[in-house]
Amino acid sequence: MNYGRREWLKSGTALGAMACAAPAIAQGKRELKMVLGWPRHSPGNGTAIERFVQNVSKSTDGRITFRIYGANELVPVLGMFDAVASGAVDCANSTGYYWTGKSKGYNFFSTVPFGMLPMEHFAWLNWGGGQKLWDELNAGYGLKSLPLSQTGAQMGGWYRKEVRGLADMKGLKVRYPGFGGEIMKALGATPVLMPLGEVFPALQSGALDAAELATPWFDMGYGLYKVAKYYYSPGFHEPGHTLELMFNKKVWESFSPADQTLITLAAHAELLHSESEVLANDPDALEQLTSKNGVQLRTFPDDILRAMQKAAIEIIPAAVADDPMSKKIQESYASFQKKVLHRGLLMPGAVWQMRRL
Repeated sequence: MNYGRREWLKSGTALGAMACAAPAIAQGKRELKMVLGWPRHSPGNGTAIERFVQNVSKSTDGRITFRIYGANELVPVLGMFDAVASGAVDCANSTGYYWTGKSKGYNFFSTVPFGMLPMEHFAWLNWGGGQKLWDELNAGYGLKSLPLSQTGAQMGGWYRKEVRGLADMKGLKVRYPGFGGEIMKALGATPVLMPLGEVFPALQSGALDAAELATPWFDMGYGLYKVAKYYYSPGFHEPGHTLELMFNKKVWESFSPADQTLITLAAHAELLHSESEVLANDPDALEQLTSKNGVQLRTFPDDILRAMQKAAIEIIPAAVADDPMSKKIQESYASFQKKVLHRGLLMPGAVWQMRRL
């Protein structure tokens, strides 16, 4: 996929603005340039990365620190992959489905429609071979990625107009990245790949008819309720969304084994912390959206959900069929999801049913 950034890294102006590729090192201390796929200090994503960098700094007595640049401050969001791979910046906090133009396999390390829940995905990465496959995929690009934060299961998106059936989806311009966008295309909508910071003005102007972001607490911070009043569930496209910490591989390998372990554990800890933060803040945000801002909660009609699931079953395996690496990842992901399904229904699923009595 051409994001319109192919020539960006070749630009002397862009590279000149970055100064040097290697992390700044002075008296045994390192300051790494980190670029974000979202604004700094944004709810959820922004607070998670701030905690992570503070924890790494404290754990190393200030020996490893990060200089953070928000979305588009130093690097265009959709240019972050190439910027990190080239060494123009040291690392990024982003999401795998932005890189679907590089490999469809990257989708499986962020989120997949009708896919695994957050802890199922984390279990696959740690115990089901997912991280090893991620490393294998990244090796061809000179990268090293870790799971860093988690949104939890998401809402289905913000719509300017109510959708009452499958026919209403046709012709809509929608922001659904990755496989979610391909499913929307199968339903007759036009998917648009767009960074988070551009969504509000696009909905406001009518350039978009609908957009997914994340959960109520995340979404409030972007103000979408001001320009789209219909808030749909379920989040078919993102049953859990793992966000990544992506390093230039040479930078990663320059760390001692002890520092690699420390950074990995700090990232894993933040994944758990971030999901709990979302869970704690979503109820109040949802109450405020509906009682004070006129947001209308809606559930996707059954014919739309059936069409979405049918499209997912067809699209996802077909998308990776011609790429052995992506197919290998997809088969591992699907096998692990099938493996944990019965447990999910028998235990947490049964508890949810019990609590509804």
